[in-house]
Amino acid sequence: MNVENKTIVITGGGQGLGRAMAVSLAEQGANFALIDLNEELLSESVALVEQAGSTAKFYVANVTNEEEVESTFKQIKADFGSIDVLVNNAGILRDGMLLKAKDGEVVKKMPLSQFQSVIDVNLTGVFLCGREAAVHMVENGTKGVIINMSSIARNGNMGQTNYAASKAGVVAMTVTWARELGRYGIRVGAIAPGVIRTAMTDAMKPEMRERLEKMKPVGRLGEADEIAHTVKYILENEFFTGRVVEIDGGLSM
Repeated sequence: MNVENKTIVITGGGQGLGRAMAVSLAEQGANFALIDLNEELLSESVALVEQAGSTAKFYVANVTNEEEVESTFKQIKADFGSIDVLVNNAGILRDGMLLKAKDGEVVKKMPLSQFQSVIDVNLTGVFLCGREAAVHMVENGTKGVIINMSSIARNGNMGQTNYAASKAGVVAMTVTWARELGRYGIRVGAIAPGVIRTAMTDAMKPEMRERLEKMKPVGRLGEADEIAHTVKYILENEFFTGRVVEIDGGLSM
């Protein structure tokens, strides 16, 4: 897909990977609809996209709320005329062990609320936004692309019962949607990043960050621009669908 003049919707577009993707793709002349909860951060992202030479609008919405997602995607369609690409990027972490025990007695267990909050954003949010994007693509006759953000944690990771489950579910939905939506000319793919350098990793203690870097064969953390580059690859390769690209510096070998 040539993204020039195409409309790209990015959830979690107010900061981090979502912002990096938008700014990177803006250089190719796409239009952007950025969804997040923080209006101030969204405004900053829009300004950066416009500086890069593209048009952008922001939409404050909670991806876990069905009515908000439906109305937001309808508004995006009204504002831009079409929805060509969705990058399902919004996600959260609420890490914790399934349980903790001392002297054979369980002293703490993961609350349902902690588990559910991550499932709501990382899995239900992806479902709702993917469904609505697909609805508008099919009704508009658009041969679009949906890209879902998974994680190498989908294979299981200590302290991330909720996160790992959500990201495994994202991959399952990706493969399912690719099979269901291919008949309409819609491709669906997923990206599974490793640890990417963000404001959160920059704030880590030096020894913790060094330990993470040493775990990777490339000897460093990933960069947001490298994830944006993977988005470009999926968009440009018309034979890509139903697959996951792992960008983790070799961590999961």
